[in-house]
Amino acid sequence: MSNKMVPLFLLCESPLHVGIGSDVGIVDMPIQRERHTNWPKIEASGIKGSIRESFERKYGGEDNKIIDINLAFGYDANGLDDKIKAKIKNREYAGALGFTDARILLFPVKSMKGIFVWITCPALLGRFFKDLKIAGVTDFDPNFLRMEKDCLSPGAGCKIEYEKGFKVILEEFTLHGLGAKESCSKLGEWLSKNILPKDEVYSSLEEKMKKDVIILSDDMFGEFVSHSTEVITRTKIDNKTGTVKGAALFTEEYLPAETIMYTFAIASPLFGIAEKGESGNSVFKSGDSAEVIKFFKEGLNPVIQIGGNATIGKGIVSTRLLEEV
Repeated sequence: MSNKMVPLFLLCESPLHVGIGSDVGIVDMPIQRERHTNWPKIEASGIKGSIRESFERKYGGEDNKIIDINLAFGYDANGLDDKIKAKIKNREYAGALGFTDARILLFPVKSMKGIFVWITCPALLGRFFKDLKIAGVTDFDPNFLRMEKDCLSPGAGCKIEYEKGFKVILEEFTLHGLGAKESCSKLGEWLSKNILPKDEVYSSLEEKMKKDVIILSDDMFGEFVSHSTEVITRTKIDNKTGTVKGAALFTEEYLPAETIMYTFAIASPLFGIAEKGESGNSVFKSGDSAEVIKFFKEGLNPVIQIGGNATIGKGIVSTRLLEEV
């Protein structure tokens, strides 16, 4: 069978840092960004590694599941006992399950009224819906591909009324002339229905998304995602003195909580069971891409950890598959 693609949405429950290491700029440890847009991203290798780890934690005590994880994600002898190595013949092979880089979809920005809003832009939306179409998702309004800049929902909670109409204050920017359009409401409704986790606890966030998504110009969006991320200063405390250790002051950049990104899980037929019965009691029988996607859907955890600083509560992410595919 041919390859299958499934959209996977990631909602940051806590600030997230997937970095590039040290840097010579203002921030010592910046996040990953696209070269041509400077928009935040997460490399596919980081996505795949984080999801694989979540599978291994979930199924760590089941030998057959460990075999399936190696068949789906790629053979990795590290940590495998001899019994499992024998079952999969200790042979290296590529994984049948791959991922694309995670791209930004909605970025949260502090608002003078309504606490915060999500911002996006026409270039980003055009790319997002084009990506969905490549994956076989067409259940959206074609007009979403051509959304206009500087518009929001008529019912947006961030509007500040005054004698000449309304304004919106985001961070230090006061925005006038935004158009209140039903097309933006329809976009918010589609997003709230399809990208947030399916759970009652997200009902208030779903209602907010229906009305508090603002489409800014591409340039203004770029300004916010470049300069409105979280930057914190960290130190290391000397155990003997209880004071800051010398030369241990550094800054880290984070995507804020409520940021929403998306990636695609891409499944191909398995490489690891070319010989009949090689997988033992594996769930994979034919080894086609549909089986790989089914395994991924059933094993995906609703909450995973991505990036650095897991021990201080960073990078906690909720997941949502667009299961209509």
